[in-house]
Amino acid sequence: MSPFQLTRTLAEDAADAALRADVLHGLTRDPKELPPKWFYDARGSELFEEITRLPEYYPTRAEREILMARSEEIAAATGAQTLVELGSGSSEKTRHLIDALLPGLVAYVPVDVSESALKGAGEALAAERPGLRVHALVADFTHGLDLPDAPGPRLVAFLGGTIGNLLPGERREFLRAVRGMLSPGDALLLGTDLVKDEATLVAAYDDAAGVTAAFNKNVLAVIDRELGADARLEDFDHVALWNREREWIEMRLRARHALSVKIPELDLVVPFEAGEELRTEVSAKFRQEGVRTELAEAGLSLTRWWTDGEGRFALSLATVD
Repeated sequence: MSPFQLTRTLAEDAADAALRADVLHGLTRDPKELPPKWFYDARGSELFEEITRLPEYYPTRAEREILMARSEEIAAATGAQTLVELGSGSSEKTRHLIDALLPGLVAYVPVDVSESALKGAGEALAAERPGLRVHALVADFTHGLDLPDAPGPRLVAFLGGTIGNLLPGERREFLRAVRGMLSPGDALLLGTDLVKDEATLVAAYDDAAGVTAAFNKNVLAVIDRELGADARLEDFDHVALWNREREWIEMRLRARHALSVKIPELDLVVPFEAGEELRTEVSAKFRQEGVRTELAEAGLSLTRWWTDGEGRFALSLATVD
């Protein structure tokens, strides 16, 4: 068997159909919103990589710190022979975990919507770590997932605090779906950004260099290119707000003046009043007891909890009840 294998379970036109549906639904509702996955074309991915290196953006560094310090403990606690990573991207941080799980790790199953990212990371890992089978899945894990046959126990990793981009109802569905993937002896490794002071949180999403502002506005560039829209990035301001009641950051685009955006591919004209906002991302922050409760509601037990030295970010290990 080849050390690298790629399986596509996502239809070739799935992204185009999903973008059309999300734009039509999100820009005709009140208030307007779009899901954050549409930030990530090639330019958006470059901008996000730049964000992770900014001094204000602590989550990537904090999670990497935990993985470097605790991967041996995670490996010992799980004994995983298969590592499944949801939303794997470049698989960069995961290398610490993979190396800790070796030589007992038999298979790595990265899951992402980007075939190019999967091929680049997967082929490199297979070449660098002889004996490790890499079976990449081009799939949208938020819409169900059939995993390839691989030996257990399995460790499913969902890192980066990405679960915070899901609304509470979406998180419940997601965690229940993950529980459905797991058998006795399997585990979930979950990355969550933690509640902290408002100034630190807002700065992480509104950096002084304006990189996050460019990242936020990139969703308009995606709509312009893919759907023939005429949105002008200079007509919108980037906004990052802390919602104290819901304990999440919201990123929005605020119209600088009254305007209309024409989207010919959808035969749609979207009016904006001056100051009207389009929500482009929710990023929930968590507390340990809240994570424990959400896991328990999905049939999972929180067994281990690790944070970085400053208590900014957490990795939790959960097993089947």
